[in-house]
Amino acid sequence: MSSNIIVISGPSGSGKSTLIRRLLKKYPEIVFSTSHTTRAKRVREIEGSDYYFIPKKQFLEMADNGEFVEWAQVYDNYYGTSYREIERKSRMSKKKFLVLDIDVQGAANIKRKYPDALFIFVVPPSMEELRRRLVGREKTVDRQVQTRLEIAEDEMKQYRIYDYIIINEHLEKAFYILASIFTAFKNSTPRLEPFIKRLLNKKKEYN
Repeated sequence: MSSNIIVISGPSGSGKSTLIRRLLKKYPEIVFSTSHTTRAKRVREIEGSDYYFIPKKQFLEMADNGEFVEWAQVYDNYYGTSYREIERKSRMSKKKFLVLDIDVQGAANIKRKYPDALFIFVVPPSMEELRRRLVGREKTVDRQVQTRLEIAEDEMKQYRIYDYIIINEHLEKAFYILASIFTAFKNSTPRLEPFIKRLLNKKKEYN
């Protein structure tokens, strides 16, 4: 399953969640890996689809039992990707791709365990634009916005974890790049090597 995993990360306000939703809508062969979190459910979020919303005590018990392939504390909440979720979604079909929406800490852990996965980092065109987006979303300029900006800067310093970087200045252009990366990933040499080998074996049968 390692070669069918797509990890997409980006600072809060980068637009990665919007890009992921569009990717899922366009490509039915992509399924979403639902993470666990201790944060409160937001308006329009769906339990089991956006996240598995669980109490902090339950989350920490799962972490102690080694049930997460990666987990991290982000701000005052915990987020984690469970082995069970990856295994369950991967059993759907070998032709399916599993997309993970996780932060930089989680991506580093995933890369150690699934080195053949595809890693994509979504970034804003500037820190000024990121501030504008966060202020617009939070409706105020406060310490939380400043904290998110500081964390975003730290996350972007770890860009070398990723195979590709998408500058999300204009959504349509950013999505076009994301879709192109996915298309290239589907047609990479390691993925199509079995097809080439079957093709060559068929040629031997005709000789």
